[in-house]
Formats: sequence, structure tokens, C-alpha cells
Amino acid sequence: MSKRKNQVNHEDSDSDPEDTPTFIDVDFDFFGFNATVDYHAIKRLLDQLFGVDAEGLSTHALADLVLSQPHIGTTIKTDGEESSPYAFLSVLNIGVHNDNVSIKSLVEYMLAKSKGDNAFYESLSTVLRDPQCQVGLVLCERLINMPVPVIPPMYRMLVDELRDAVEENEPFNFTHLIFVSRVYKLTPEEEEAMTIARQQPGKASKRQKSQNSNEETNDRSPDGVYPFHPEDEEIRKFASHHLIFPYSNAQPRNAESFGLDTAGRLMLVPAAQLTELARVLGDVFQPPGNV
Repeated sequence: MSKRKNQVNHEDSDSDPEDTPTFIDVDFDFFGFNATVDYHAIKRLLDQLFGVDAEGLSTHALADLVLSQPHIGTTIKTDGEESSPYAFLSVLNIGVHNDNVSIKSLVEYMLAKSKGDNAFYESLSTVLRDPQCQVGLVLCERLINMPVPVIPPMYRMLVDELRDAVEENEPFNFTHLIFVSRVYKLTPEEEEAMTIARQQPGKASKRQKSQNSNEETNDRSPDGVYPFHPEDEEIRKFASHHLIFPYSNAQPRNAESFGLDTAGRLMLVPAAQLTELARVLGDVFQPPGNV
């Protein structure tokens, strides 16, 4: 059964490149997780979330964990409950699932990556081993070009779902939340090329259009690092610690390298901030016409 329906204007990126971009109305339905049909899509989105390091992080087991709690989190679909999700949001209790192979792998991975930031590493180590702390792993990913206004409703629903779960004495009374995401890096030359592409409508590739949509949402980055998902910049404002780290399996790059230079991102957020975070996301990323 659908949780709710949103209609969002969505750019038709497959239109003739010489034409002005057109917009179509798309109905996005929000559902709970359906283990019968969602596994492969959730697994693919998790692989996308963890990039080239996904293979060593047991994302098959992680997908099973996400699907094991259908009342916590949301999927977005356009063709009914039996169709594949285009996006999802969930949160897992790291302490409750610490014997699961995927959580074990991820905890080791996150601690290893956070060693690049002493303060982050100390804080993360402390909350993970302190029995008084309940740490939630927030997982959110979507297909490329999914419009960002679909994200705030998922966070608002998550706030309500966690509150209801806590009232039922389920283990979702978190003290801290770890957000996992990803970024890409542009050299000054690539940034200049993106600027030129924006000044020549219709000439940008689909990859450039995806990059442009993020860059237009945020100010030009002083270090050439950009989020794949614009909402990450709002989440970062609530974080006590924030880290961008290189992927372990990233290939060396040079001037001839193909594709984006990608990296991972971790953000540690006090769980008490989640309600306000959801409110801010709704204010910042309103659907066109609602501003």
C-alpha cells in the first residue's frame, strides 16, 4: 500500500539536445520495503552508494538487513508496489546488527577511513563502543537525475516511523546517526569546461547535465569537491564531524582518465537533530511552484 504520492516536475534529459529542456509531471509513490520484489534494486543502489569499494562490503547482506525492517524507511516507485524502487532511505541499528557480516565490514571500513581525521576517529570509536550510545547507520541512495524534492518527504516519514518504533520499545532510540554518501571532484580545467557547457544550452552531455544540476544548487566549491546529492550539504551543517575519504579500490588517475573522480563521505550527526534536519530539507528543496 502506498504511503503517499508526490507529483514532481522532472526534466526530460532524453529530449533533443538542440531543444530547450522540457519538463514532465511524474507521480512518485512512497512505499515501505517489499522483500519479494525490492532486493535486486536495493542491492544495486547500495553498490552505487559505496562505489568501487562495494564489493568488499557485503552489500547483499546489507540489502537483506534493510528489507528485514519494512516499517522503517521508504522506497520510491512510479509503477506500483510490485515495480522496482528508484530511491530508498533506511536506518539500521549498528549495535543490534553488529554480528551481521555487512555491519562488521562497514564498521571496520568506517573506522579505517576516519583515521584520516583524528577527532572524527576518536568520536566515532567512542560512540560505537559506548553501551549508552545507540548508533544508526543512515542509507539513502537514488538513481541519477531523480529530483531532489522527493527526498524531504522520506526524511519526514522516517522521523515519524522512528518515533512510533520507540513508543513500541523497538531499538530505534538513537543517540547518533552516521550518514554515508559520495562526492565527485573536478579539476580547475573540468570546472571551466562545465562552465562553458552551461553557457551553451543543449551541448552538454547527460553526465555534464547531472554535474551541472548539483553545481547550480551549491556555490562553486573552493576545493573542487561536489556532492552527488545536494541535500548532503544541508546534512553536513548538522554534523559534529564530517569527512571525505578516498575509495580503497580507486584507480590512479591522470589527464587521460575517463569518468568522474569519485570519493566517499561520512557525516556523524546527533540523532536529536533529525527532526530539525527533516524540516530544513523540506524548506530548502521544495518542488517547483511550491517556493
